[in-house]
Amino acid sequence: MNLPASSLPPAPAVGDASLLHRHDRDFLLGLYERLVLIREFEERVKFLFLEGTMPGTIHQCQGQEATAVGVCAALQADDFITSTFRGHGHALAKGLTVQEMLDELFGATTGCCKGKGGSMHLGNMAKGMVPGIAIVAGGIPLAAGMALAFKLQRRPQVVACFFGDGAVAEGAFHEGVNMAALWNLPVVLVCENNLYGASTRIDKVMKHPCVAARAAAYGFRGETVDGNDVLAVHAAAQRAVAECRAGQGPVLLELLTYRRTGHSRRDACHYQAKDEREAWFARDPIERFGAQLLGRSDVSAADLAAVKARVEQQIQTGVERARQAPQPTIADLTTDVFA
Repeated sequence: MNLPASSLPPAPAVGDASLLHRHDRDFLLGLYERLVLIREFEERVKFLFLEGTMPGTIHQCQGQEATAVGVCAALQADDFITSTFRGHGHALAKGLTVQEMLDELFGATTGCCKGKGGSMHLGNMAKGMVPGIAIVAGGIPLAAGMALAFKLQRRPQVVACFFGDGAVAEGAFHEGVNMAALWNLPVVLVCENNLYGASTRIDKVMKHPCVAARAAAYGFRGETVDGNDVLAVHAAAQRAVAECRAGQGPVLLELLTYRRTGHSRRDACHYQAKDEREAWFARDPIERFGAQLLGRSDVSAADLAAVKARVEQQIQTGVERARQAPQPTIADLTTDVFA
């Protein structure tokens, strides 16, 4: 059984021109740079792991860059996000630096979590990112609890909670979403629907594969968005965030996207059909947005090339420094332990 064609949003070559001209050049190039930064970061990290330079494992997000960038660009600095084990893109989109993330991946004490979180638990509370939660759907009740705290304290903050389509089958999803709905909490529930929970395709576990439709059962709004169109994601996230700040939350955003890499570093993706991969690769979020930008009179191919060169240099410098970053000592085993 395959997903119906109607479940996939149209993929125009240059996107919605009306969205493109709502924003100024600097904002748009900033989005593009963040997309490229995530892709290049993930590609470099992939090879560092393959060569055995880094410890642990990785779950990467190549192909899903627009979901993280579009959502986080709609948030304020003091808004929060909760993430998953596939959190590198979320972290970079929320403002964590390449250096603090690479240091973390190398296990250094200068990492964003002092080398104790690694790839699966990246975060920085000072920048509004709760360290990634590796339990599937585990961030949803937490996000609801944080949103409840903001509401009780009469603070205008919003929580954006990222999770995959596989999380929708977990009890924590239903419990957290129901609580958010009952109390009208300021939480944007962001489902990055890449069609696969690990290696299982969504139509094998859901009779109705539209995740956004589930919001109606809890009494709030859901919306399905082309998750490979960064401007469409940003516009939808802006609407959702505004509703949450006005006390009209929660909102469920289903962002249709596709990962270009395996579930984890040892996954060769043989379960993804060749024609499916080709169709989604043709919808690459960075290539599409780049084509959109070149449709503006104030953006040139040289501008985009300069972005990529700047990003590559930033990552190269970060890797060189991270290789030399200080490693933890035995004494560090007993620090930051609360129980």
